[in-house]
Amino acid sequence: MSDDHDDFGGISRDLPRLLGRRRMLGLFAGGAAMTLAAACSSSPASSSSSSSSGGAAASQGSGAIPEETGGPYPADGSNGPNVLDHAGIVRSDIRSSFGASTTTAQGVPMRIDLTLRDSSGAALPGAAVYLWHCDRDGNYSLYSRAVTAENYLRGVQAADDAGTLSFTSIFPACYQGRWPHVHFEIYRSLADATSSGNALRTTQLALPKETCEAVYATDGYSSSVRTLSQVSLTSDMVFRDGWDRQLATMTGDVASGYTASLPVVV
Repeated sequence: MSDDHDDFGGISRDLPRLLGRRRMLGLFAGGAAMTLAAACSSSPASSSSSSSSGGAAASQGSGAIPEETGGPYPADGSNGPNVLDHAGIVRSDIRSSFGASTTTAQGVPMRIDLTLRDSSGAALPGAAVYLWHCDRDGNYSLYSRAVTAENYLRGVQAADDAGTLSFTSIFPACYQGRWPHVHFEIYRSLADATSSGNALRTTQLALPKETCEAVYATDGYSSSVRTLSQVSLTSDMVFRDGWDRQLATMTGDVASGYTASLPVVV
């Protein structure tokens, strides 16, 4: 990843291109920030069934998604690098690195759909999500020795008027001691998504066992077969106290890819 000044500027540079001047003025002055201010005051925690496509339907509980650790590899400025400072971080397809490297993370395709709402059920338009996860080898970009020069599998998106947003990614590995998961932080707006100190909520999404087993039986995921057999949702350090609001609903298959969907109450 380059240290060239042109590769930096982060969301402050991406906002005008993505939203336009009139959209920016509405975002900063208007109802999105007010709606999310109310959401910020809300208090913060399974079952699954197989489908013929190899996915699983999750039963999500009601209430705010629980606060969880961001882990040791967030790259949000709280522990080492801050990728949120980099121009290009606002993107829906997070499979490739951006900046000096354009390396693409390989793996079974996975789309991640999130729907953001407040405690009353109202959509949170304009809210932003920073999302990241490991690659199919269990490595986190910017931290793991093999991929310190990469920043793939990290990105920021803003919710539309219905509170929905999506990321195009790959299915992550299962590494030692953790259930397969995806990290994300929720912010009031793209303008706030510049460091972890502004986050409304830091949490994680869990992936259903049936889907994990199907993916890990494919080429490139062999090391995850053994590690998945050594952990469960009930033993996982994050999900063992309850995962009903964090277990994604899965559709798709290994050939065409999966979609992981999760309603998120902030």
